[in-house]
Formats: sequence, structure tokens, C-alpha cells
Amino acid sequence: MDSQIVKASKSLTSAEEMRNQSKLIMQPYANWEGYLTPAPLSIAIMGELVFISSQTDFSINKNPPKDGYQYIKYPESFRACLMQVCNSGWGAFNKAHKNMDQIRLHTLTVPDYMKNAVKILFHGDDEVVKALLPDQLENIRLIADECFILASATEKGFSDVINIIQELLEACVNAEHFYGEELDKIKMELEGHKMTKESLEEALKRSENVENALTEQLTEAHKSYRSAMDSLPSGWEMIRMDYVSSVTECTTNLITGVISTLSNPVSMIANASKVLTESLTGLCNASKDRSQTKGNIRGQDETVDVIDEIKIYSKSAEILKCAELIQQFVQEENIKWNELYDQKSKSPQSDFLPHQWKIISASLEKSPQCEAKNRAQKICEQGINICTELAKYADGKCEEAKTKELVEEIKNLTQSARAFDSKSKDVTCSPVLVPKPPMMYNECNSEKQTASQRASDNARFRIEQSRAQLDKTREIYEKSVENMENIINEGKKFINEMRNCNIKEINFKTTIKMLMKGMSTMGRVKVQWEKMVHFFQMVTIIVKTNLKVTLKDFDSTSQKTQSLSYNGKLFAKDLLYSQAFQATNIASLVNMISTTYTEVSEKHIMDQISSLGKLMVMDKEKPEFEWERLQLQNSCAAAENAILQLVLKNKAEFERKTNSRVEKIDKELLAILPSAAPEEMKSIQAAVKSGFTEEEERDYI
Repeated sequence: MDSQIVKASKSLTSAEEMRNQSKLIMQPYANWEGYLTPAPLSIAIMGELVFISSQTDFSINKNPPKDGYQYIKYPESFRACLMQVCNSGWGAFNKAHKNMDQIRLHTLTVPDYMKNAVKILFHGDDEVVKALLPDQLENIRLIADECFILASATEKGFSDVINIIQELLEACVNAEHFYGEELDKIKMELEGHKMTKESLEEALKRSENVENALTEQLTEAHKSYRSAMDSLPSGWEMIRMDYVSSVTECTTNLITGVISTLSNPVSMIANASKVLTESLTGLCNASKDRSQTKGNIRGQDETVDVIDEIKIYSKSAEILKCAELIQQFVQEENIKWNELYDQKSKSPQSDFLPHQWKIISASLEKSPQCEAKNRAQKICEQGINICTELAKYADGKCEEAKTKELVEEIKNLTQSARAFDSKSKDVTCSPVLVPKPPMMYNECNSEKQTASQRASDNARFRIEQSRAQLDKTREIYEKSVENMENIINEGKKFINEMRNCNIKEINFKTTIKMLMKGMSTMGRVKVQWEKMVHFFQMVTIIVKTNLKVTLKDFDSTSQKTQSLSYNGKLFAKDLLYSQAFQATNIASLVNMISTTYTEVSEKHIMDQISSLGKLMVMDKEKPEFEWERLQLQNSCAAAENAILQLVLKNKAEFERKTNSRVEKIDKELLAILPSAAPEEMKSIQAAVKSGFTEEEERDYI
């Protein structure tokens, strides 16, 4: 049975399966449609601004800023300012297409470097690993750095357009062209834009925090490994390997958690805008609302940084493994005292666990106070107390009532640990079925397998988690697609409004409305490029910490671990592999996005950009100008419709892939497991449900 479970798990967690799983889970957060949804409307608005700029001109330089304008070049001419917006927008979209294509080509080469890294890890001796592996990792880092530059340059292009529009609107306000409600609306729009900008700037600053968190995690991983190797009882070889596997999983959880957070600013910003619109009823409330909105952008208490929270949840694998190691001494309503007590050492086999619980709890001390920290430390405290009680009665002289009490406490501990792990998978978007790293997998194949009951229980728990995670992903993706459909439909309405405007109806008020809409749509495009910046920041950080921490500790092994078949060097190799795989996973995700972006941009965006360029240089007095203007509007409307059809097609494909993944897990893993007791299944399902169904709608609106 054990070998069948191991074989099925290996099949479900191959490198290709894990890449596909990551793409599925990340689909709602990094879907390519979001990159293109606002583009046609942005181009249509710029085309209309070109048309409007041919009308009456005036100065907006009545009350200029003390230090002058930073972005507007021609404040004496409103018409010239509108053309500046269009020129900048045209340049930004042109650069976006070119740079995304370069990103596609760069990320296409990353898998080759990963293959070389795996060959070196598998077949190279220690000296070869230290000599050659850094070069392969450095190649991946150089690609990430180059892509980072490309993405940053593109993001800056869109940022410049937004800044010009923002300064133009502020100039209009300062020139006192507006009064009453119109003035308030513009001020609210500018306030919302400033809040969003502050939030994204904070996200960019988090990169240093991310690097520190990953460095600490890797340092703690080596510490946990050495502690486990030095303190685990003899005869626990497979349990030792299981525990070490949970240590490497913690690192994976941290990386995937950071990636999912950095790649999901759109929904948080949309939610912030909603809160701003609903709550900002007057300028006197602006300060209060800014604080509230920034809290909503982060989706949590302002005192807790999202990276700190993810670092706490990344410990769930170790916490769960410690709980499972206690659970193995329970059989139905009894404790297996004969297995718990080691006759040779005259001590309980569980004696090493309190030390591990304390290490985990101590690692959480540096984290700020929050619900996740309290929950994790409470589980650690429960574990320590149970181990203390077990040590008292390890010789088997325990009354029946006390035994039942201990059994109930152990079951509750396992339930809490499973619920915390499920919550961790939900928060970090980490894969549920995790492969053993290569060196560890080879070692496990040479050892006697784990107890059948424990292996079966773990498999059932992972199956239920997989179902819940994919269901939650479907739910989030549904909301994401619904949001995109709403954005596209709003864009269609606005294009129709522009199309129905005649020259007599276009006034200053209409122009400002278009500028505000243009700032909003450009903001969405800009946010998508900020995702790309974050992605490549993360790849660079992973490689840097790999070279700085893991390779540095490659030779550090304790006296005891040197004599083990799976030693500190093999553990370091597994950590190197796990991190390198995560870096290439990100590259694979970006390559999928960039490939599709380039293809769709070629078909549905670049023609509109060319048309905009043509419109900007045409003689506005000739009848061809009006015809070109209408053609641009029609082509942008057609592009929006084509993108919507692709959104719906992609949604159907996503549904097919998630269903296929569930079916494969059921067919290859669930089918080989023996039937479970109803009480055990209820316990597993309850723990999983509590982790994946807590109310968090505000993060996905």
C-alpha cells in the first residue's frame, strides 16, 4: 500500500505537474486577460482627446505650483497638454508590446538553465556543485534582472501618462475652471489615485522585507534540520525524512505566498477604490478615509505587514508534521504505550518533539502580534503540554479516564494543525501535493516505508485539501472574470457615449470626464506591469538567497549528521533545487503571460495604436480626420469584444483543467486508499473547510 501511495504521489507531483498546478492556482491572480482588458478603451479615449484638442484652446496656468509643473510641458495651451497625453500614451503602448516580446524570449531560455542545474545536483560531486551551480543560478538571475529592467521601463511609461493626466487635472482645479460638485468629483478621483499610488509604492518597498524573510527562513531551515537529525530517536529514519520534508515545504510556502501576494494588487486596488467612493463624502473626511482605504488595500490590520503574515503561515508544514508524529501513537481510543516508550533509552520516543515545538514557537517571536501568530503559538503550546503529559505516563501506567483525555487532546491538536495548514494553503496559494526534493526522494526509496495507516490518513487529508483549494480557486477566478466583464462592458458604454458625441456637445466638462476615465484605465494597465516588476524581483531575491545562504551552509554538518546517509550536504542540495524550481516556476508563469500578451496585442492592440499615431499627425480640418476618428472608435470596440471572447474561452479552459486535476487525483490516489472511518473523514473535512471557507470576499472584489 505504501509503495502505491508513494508512486501515485510521485506521478501527481512531477515537475511538469507542479508547473501546471502553479499556473492553475495562480490563474485568478496573474491572468493575462487583465493586461489587455483596459487597453482598447485607453486608446479610444486618447483618440477622442486628439479630436477634442482641435477645438477651442485656453491656458491652465492661472495658479501654477510654486516649483512649477513636473510633467506638463505646455501649461499655456490646454490643447497642447491633451496632445502630450496622447503622445505619451502612444509611446507607452508601443514600448509595452516590444518589451513584452523581449520578456517572452528571455523567459523562454530559463528552463534550459534549470535542466543544467538539476544535472549538476544529481551527478556532480560536492566540488562540482560549488564550482558550477552558481553559474547556472547566476544566468537565471541575469535574465530576471534584464526582464526587471524591461518591465520597470514599461511601467514607468504608463506611470508618466498617469502623472501627466493627474497634473493636468490638478492644474484645471487650480485654474478655478470648476465649482461645486464637479470640483469635489475631481478631487475625489485624484485622492483615490494618490492612495493607490502610495499602496503600490509600499509594495515595491517590500522587496527588502521579502529578502530578509527568505534569508531567515533558510537559516531556520538549516537549524531545524540539524536539530531534528541530532534529536530524533533511533529507528525513526522514515519519520526523520518526513519531518525534514516539512522543513523544505516551509520554504516553498513562503516563496509561493509572496508571489501570490505581489501578483494580486488589482483586486485590492479595486476594493480600495470602492471603499473610497462609498466613504469619501467630503474633503474633511479625506484623512480618515485614507487610513481606512490603505488598510483595505492591504486587506489586513495596518500593524501587520503581509510578508510577516505569510512568514507565519509558512510554518504550517512543520507544525502539522509535529502534530502527526504525536497522532501516530493513537489507535482508535487508545494510546500505544509500548511503541511510545523506548526500552533502550528508558525514555519516551516523543521526547524530541517539545524541543521542535519550542524552535517553531521561538521563530515566531519576532513576528508582530496578529491572529495567525496567536493561532500558531497556541498549537505549539498545546503540543508541548501534550508531550509533557505523555512523558509522565510513558511507562503505560495511566488510568483509562486520563488516557481518553489525552487521546481527545491529541485529536484536537491534529485537528487544529490541519485547519492551520489549510488556512496556510489558502493564504499562500501553496500547492497541496508537494513533491519530495530529489535527494530526499532517492533516500526515501532506499528506506522502509512509513506506517500504512499514517500514509493513508495523510493522503486523504491532502486529497480533501486539493479539492477545497481548487474549488476556492474556481470561485476567485469566477469573480475575477466577472470583474473583467464588467470593466469591458463599462468600456463599451463609454466608447458608445464618445461615438454619439457630436462636435457641439463636446465641452470642457466632457473632456475632463474622459481624462479621469483615461487615468483610471491607464492605472489598470500600469498595475499589471507592476506585477511583472514584482515577479522578477522575486526571482532575483530567490537566486541571491540561494547563493548567499544555502551554498554558504553547504559544508556545515554536525557530527551526527555526517554519519547519516541523508546528510547536511544533501539537504542543502534539496533546498537549492526547491528554490531554483520556484524561480523557474515564476519564469514559466511569466512566459505564459508574455506569450499570450504578445499574440493578442499583435491581433487586437497594435493596429489601434498605429491608427492613433496616424490620427495625431492628420490635418484636423480635413474630412478624413473625422472618418479616421470613427474608425478608431469602432476598431477599439471590436478589440474589446474580441478580448471578452478570449476571456470566456480561457475561463472554459480553466474549468476543464481544474476538473481534470481533481479527476486525476481521485483516479490515481484516492482509488488506491482503503476506506476510512466516517469519524476520521468528518474530522478531515471539518479541518479543511475551516481553512478554506473563512469570509475574505473583500480581497477578491
